[in-house]
Amino acid sequence: MKNNYAVIMAGGIGSRFWPMSKASRPKQFIDILGTGETLIQQTFRRLSKICPNENILIVTNKNYKDLCLEQLPKIKEENILCEPCMRNTAPCVAYAAFKIHNQNPEANMIVAPSDHLITNEDEFVRVVKEGMQASAANDILLTIGILPSRPDTGYGYIQFNEHPLESNTTIKKVKTFTEKPNQELALQFLDSGDFLWNSGIFIWSAKSITLAYRKYLHDMYAVFEEGKQYYNTNKEAEFIDRVFPGCKNISIDYGIMEKADCVYVYPADFGWSDLGTWGSLYTHLDLDKSRNAVQGNKVLLYDSADNIVKMPHDKVAVLHGLNGYIVVENDGTLLVCKKEDEQKIKQFVLDVKKKTNN
Repeated sequence: MKNNYAVIMAGGIGSRFWPMSKASRPKQFIDILGTGETLIQQTFRRLSKICPNENILIVTNKNYKDLCLEQLPKIKEENILCEPCMRNTAPCVAYAAFKIHNQNPEANMIVAPSDHLITNEDEFVRVVKEGMQASAANDILLTIGILPSRPDTGYGYIQFNEHPLESNTTIKKVKTFTEKPNQELALQFLDSGDFLWNSGIFIWSAKSITLAYRKYLHDMYAVFEEGKQYYNTNKEAEFIDRVFPGCKNISIDYGIMEKADCVYVYPADFGWSDLGTWGSLYTHLDLDKSRNAVQGNKVLLYDSADNIVKMPHDKVAVLHGLNGYIVVENDGTLLVCKKEDEQKIKQFVLDVKKKTNN
């Protein structure tokens, strides 16, 4: 296990979960499921079954360093990699990969978002350990694909072909990546049987991914290769603050995964959700007899159905005749929005910022 490393991407602001998730405390630092653990705490605990705690790194915005230390007492401060600004996932992964490779050239890595839900953790651990065995033995870039249960238009899709990896025939060669499809296309994907949801979880050796940067994102490779003399020293943060803002704003999917020819996928089913929206959260909460998901001790509903209601435990809320709504209150901010219109929440947040100059 000493060569196994985990990188948790925790820099997002989760604006679609506003007003619970705000720039000052994004959703990964919130117990959004009411389990007693925040999402990043769940992620850290899961990954600690795969590699030693000292091999788990968090990449996050420098504004969230104290939140990470507060919520993850088992992590070393030097394992919190602070981004000076948001630059999408390719620079985020590059920073972690080059730092890890500098520390251990034999390192094998899983890269995972901090804010996903996984209900079958034993199966997750089994899949990841198998995937890491494969990536340690082969020069491949592996992603975990989720067996789709419905024609969801909110996820990206991965199509695979029938050419398996020789050492593990469960792992298939990737044919295409498709961004969020329309309903008709999503139905076709589901019926075809060779499409998976893109989980955004990646497994590879530090050597394989750094070489992939050299081939497909050469400018970014040159930037982080320059840091070899600074990684794991007291000059690392100063170097990152200097070079990171100049990095191209691009995802690892667009920058590398969709271009590389050694990309494979492990089809898996471990109760995964990216918890991207209130609607996706609704499907994982307990419902009353009228299909309302309610969090809050003093919430009363009358003639109301199919709602998700999240109120502070000391706030009284009475809802009458409301059907299919999101009702959330946090720190004096109230959201009332139709569930079917939840994609508009990001725009609501922008409008609120303009209105309040905040």
